[in-house]
Amino acid sequence: MSAVRGTDVAVPTTDGAADAYLTHPADGSPRPAVLVYTDAFGLRPAVREAADRLAAAGYTVLVPNVFFRRGPAPVTEVPAFVDDRSRGLILRRMMPVMRQLTPERAVRDADGYLRWLAACPAADGGPVAVTGYCMGAALALRTAGAHPDRVAAAAGFHGGRLATDRPDSPHRVADRVTAELYFGHADRDPSLPPEQIDRLEKALTDAGVRHRCEVYTGAAHGFTQADTAAYDRAADERHRAALLDLLRRTL
Repeated sequence: MSAVRGTDVAVPTTDGAADAYLTHPADGSPRPAVLVYTDAFGLRPAVREAADRLAAAGYTVLVPNVFFRRGPAPVTEVPAFVDDRSRGLILRRMMPVMRQLTPERAVRDADGYLRWLAACPAADGGPVAVTGYCMGAALALRTAGAHPDRVAAAAGFHGGRLATDRPDSPHRVADRVTAELYFGHADRDPSLPPEQIDRLEKALTDAGVRHRCEVYTGAAHGFTQADTAAYDRAADERHRAALLDLLRRTL
């Protein structure tokens, strides 16, 4: 594991500059890039710490504030520890903000993030990986579908509403994906019921996408988020091992 250097950066997009956190091994050598999409609680200390751990494994990691149109992170107050009561309050505040991040805007923003990484001296200029958590899992899948020439791998963990009946459901981009995908689902997650898990699996299989979808038994939605009551250490360690395995194979 390497020492890392983290800094706040501004990433230009067609709709303005997104504040973001960039972290990479401190030796300054260019490394494969990983774009990380957060959950609905956004960019915060626990997310920065998780990004640093990923960077220490040998990657240049960019975590944008996907809600930058609302202002710099944090766009709403998030306590140091999110218990079950505060979780509901935060989500009610964030719901209108999340709705503003339409699929069209998310794809435009992804173009800006990937362009910025292509020019970043700390990134090696090769294909990138994308990973997302909760709502970020859908963003990761959409990014892989919109940028098959740039994204070599994409992962999503405890993602919600990945395969709905809507015409703009994330799973409908499967036929445009060339990346290898990994999804770690929570089996106690009302935002991704079994029928959606099956629909996602079928879409990826029918499209010939290299992928693996696993259900983490006993894990709740948000199991990787160490600053929340949903955190599950064993499931988090399993997620980290699966993610690093995917990155080693594809970058």
